[in-house]
Amino acid sequence: MQSLGKSPGAISRAKWLATARPAQLPPIGDWLTWLVLAGRGFGKTRTAAEDALWYGASNPNHQIAVVAPTFNDVRGTFFEGVSGLISCTPPELIADYNKTRQELLLTNGALIRGFSADAPDRLRGPQFHRAYCDELAAWQYADAWDQLMFGLRLGTDPRVIVTTTPRPTPLMRKLIKDPRTRLTRGSTFDNAENLAQSALDALRDRYEGTRLGRQELYAELLDDVPGALWQRDSIPTVSELPEMQRVVVAVDPSGTSGDGEGDSIGIVVAGRGVDGRYYVIEDATCDLGPAGWSRRTVDRYHAHRADRIVAERNFGGDMVASTIRTADKNAPVKMVTASRGKSVRAEPIAALYEQHRVSHVRGLDLLEDQMMQMTNTGFVGQGSPDRLDALVWALTDLALGSHADPRVRSL
Repeated sequence: MQSLGKSPGAISRAKWLATARPAQLPPIGDWLTWLVLAGRGFGKTRTAAEDALWYGASNPNHQIAVVAPTFNDVRGTFFEGVSGLISCTPPELIADYNKTRQELLLTNGALIRGFSADAPDRLRGPQFHRAYCDELAAWQYADAWDQLMFGLRLGTDPRVIVTTTPRPTPLMRKLIKDPRTRLTRGSTFDNAENLAQSALDALRDRYEGTRLGRQELYAELLDDVPGALWQRDSIPTVSELPEMQRVVVAVDPSGTSGDGEGDSIGIVVAGRGVDGRYYVIEDATCDLGPAGWSRRTVDRYHAHRADRIVAERNFGGDMVASTIRTADKNAPVKMVTASRGKSVRAEPIAALYEQHRVSHVRGLDLLEDQMMQMTNTGFVGQGSPDRLDALVWALTDLALGSHADPRVRSL
């Protein structure tokens, strides 16, 4: 970055550095994502806005993206909010501000553009040197993150700054685990100096010790959904599998056409080891049409030398079996019918986990995310629990159903 000397940008930066808390300043070193996981009122928006201003003011002609859950959030919070970009940008640095397009052009040619996460396709095409993501955990479409990252490719050191109150979404957990992420945590009360004491007292009185308070005030990433049939720490993982006595491939057709608009096709491989334990071996869930998912199912059947394929009858009836046999006419298919609700079918399988009789191979995060959101009253996640449904069918067949003779496996 070039030095700004005593320019308006440098003066503004100096004022921010004099008042900002250390947690509001970007980490030193090599990183791709700076994830600020903090409670309400922490100062997340101001943190990102000040960084965006400084980056833009010190990098002429650079392209900068700002993405928030909705377009109203982009304008009302990040650009025009009390702690937003316009309020912390000296007028001398502003060449033009287009409210309709949500674009702030600085006098040095740097352009800060606003995008809504609920319109991911708008992020197709544009390229950026730097990006800012507001309340990422509240984005409706994970595809918005993917499209943003595809476009974050300009310059020699593109980076993204994420400021959000946490929710246990797959993307949140992925970012936290990513070695290229630098994580900053903070609570609402870290910013007590700039918040009304009466408001802080009221928040403590009402939410201290509650799940909502833990998430929204103290920024805890809560996996323990009330009434959930599974807890993440109840799922042991293994890196090596014992010899299998029996293996099944379970498929949960959704009726989707494979165009990305419907639910996915749940495909899960599980087995019973010679040690008497059950192992979830692979999650091959996909978003494909009938020809694609049936081929994928049969491929997994052969790859794992499975004993049979278990498929739910509800969507398409006998057409499901005929679709699979189109891919392999000799594939043994057992059709099952869901006569009870999803949570009722899942309860005996959850009991197997409680008895420590089931292990997973590592890397089944998306499946496990769905498991954490199945409660005794139903699924509380988005869409259909396609992966979980396939898991339940597989383990039901292995542990609770009647079996044909196991298939011989040569070593």
